Amino acid sequence: MEYPSKLVEKAVEEISKLPGIGKRTALRLTFHLLKEEKKSVQKLAQTLTDLREKTVYCQNCHSISDKEICNICSSAYRDEKLVCVVEDTKDILAIEGTSQYNGHYHVLGGIISPMDGIGPNQLTLQSLIDKVTKQQIKEVILALSPTMEGDTTAYYISKKLKDLDVKVSTIARGIPVGGELEYTDEVTLGRSIISRVAFES
Repeated sequence: MEYPSKLVEKAVEEISKLPGIGKRTALRLTFHLLKEEKKSVQKLAQTLTDLREKTVYCQNCHSISDKEICNICSSAYRDEKLVCVVEDTKDILAIEGTSQYNGHYHVLGGIISPMDGIGPNQLTLQSLIDKVTKQQIKEVILALSPTMEGDTTAYYISKKLKDLDVKVSTIARGIPVGGELEYTDEVTLGRSIISRVAFES
């Protein structure tokens, strides 16, 4: 495609590098930005620059933050004896969206995956063990994806915490609300039966 301007072409090239955005969408966004007020575009540019330059990792939970200790870890309304272990900060946002959890988090920064060259030493596992020991954590919830790598990581963590005075639990897995049994895969259905709970009327 021949662009009317090298500046437009460069903008389209950069925007299309974002996940899920193709050249056409990038072109639409570029023209949208050209129509916006200069102040608005400058504010967007400054926000993106600040995001990249000022984002740090929380020293307590390893989530992304704009301070040494993130808002969740510093909140007086959180149960600091309850820790939910997740792979990434995106998982924290998913759990927070449920409004059903009021404890702290611990971000591993990935999961054990030998195929990708990721072992226990590449994760924040030692930090988790230190936290459980020093802060006398009562329960660790393993909220990892139900994949082979996620299950391997959960198993490894449970073995490491086995001799410590802490309850280790995992999020429930099963049939989604509104799902139909006949369309559910065998592994999920099997886990749902094994992890069955008492019926509450």
